[in-house]
Amino acid sequence: MDASRTPRHPVFCTVVPPHLLDRIARSEDPRRARAALNTLERDSLLRTRRRVTTVQGVASAVGAVASDDPDRTIYDAQHRTRLPGTKVRAEGDPAGQDATVNRAYAGLGATFELFLKGFGRHSIDDAGLALDATVHYGEDYNNAFWDGQQMVFGDGDGDLFLDFTVSLDVIGHELTHGVTQYTANLEYYGQSGALNESMSDVFGSLIKQYSLEQTAEQADWLIGAGLLGPAVDSGQALRSMKAPGTAYEDDELGKDPQPATMDDYVRTSRDNGGVHINSGIPNHAFYLLATELGGKAWERAGQIWYDTLTGGELAADADFADFARLSAAAAVRRFGDGGAEHQALQKAWSTVGVPLGG
Repeated sequence: MDASRTPRHPVFCTVVPPHLLDRIARSEDPRRARAALNTLERDSLLRTRRRVTTVQGVASAVGAVASDDPDRTIYDAQHRTRLPGTKVRAEGDPAGQDATVNRAYAGLGATFELFLKGFGRHSIDDAGLALDATVHYGEDYNNAFWDGQQMVFGDGDGDLFLDFTVSLDVIGHELTHGVTQYTANLEYYGQSGALNESMSDVFGSLIKQYSLEQTAEQADWLIGAGLLGPAVDSGQALRSMKAPGTAYEDDELGKDPQPATMDDYVRTSRDNGGVHINSGIPNHAFYLLATELGGKAWERAGQIWYDTLTGGELAADADFADFARLSAAAAVRRFGDGGAEHQALQKAWSTVGVPLGG
């Protein structure tokens, strides 16, 4: 997609799904319930505003060459909800005393670096888009989101959720929604929406792995590790790509509902048709591919996913089978027909029950 075009339908994407916040909003603990309800109300307002507002794309100058360096700006909302807030750190400024600001700045940089060094992409739009983020958003705001233009991080309630900048994969997850917005622009409903969420989990995990110099075998394949607060008795993250459905099982959070295969596909009208739930299926397929191939997951498995997302053939309303078929074609184009990558990919999709088709 030409980066100078306006993205067609930028969506409001949060890392904590509404079905999880719905559960917490029914807590017997009034503070937890109030924080979850306030977060849901804020998210609903922002989601509605996103649907009815035209978001202008960022046009690149004709003939301009995008820089190999990021252009980051961090703002502080000071616990209010007006964006972007007060500017507190610009590109090249030294680290300050606010650890949240420093983590957000570093996370934007790590995301920029993985897309540049791993895939030759210059920022979110491949045209050097400036990376803006706002921290300390709202009071006890239990989420982080990409709003079509920038990143926003809540501090969490300190009870069930901690500061949303603590997980690098969460930062990468949300920024990858921007990459999807500027490429395949997957519709945020049903299987295409679950693919949209899965792309963010995949590249969020790869950003963390790249930053930590981990192989596929060394990675934890968790999304949001370290994000759950001290009140969560049994939980390690928001999602597990290695074992969908096992990330948490807690009195307040409930049980992780993600399926790993099509046998357990969840049909629901909630959560935009289960976009945060059924994303476990393509997530698991990627995990299976990456660990079968071994080594650095962004080099082969990640390259296949990136080629599929950005190749121009993935329709906005694509389902899992469409993505599987196109990923097989991408593997053949880059690595050869019948090679280790192609075979591992076929095995991964077969294991999760998604047909490759013709």
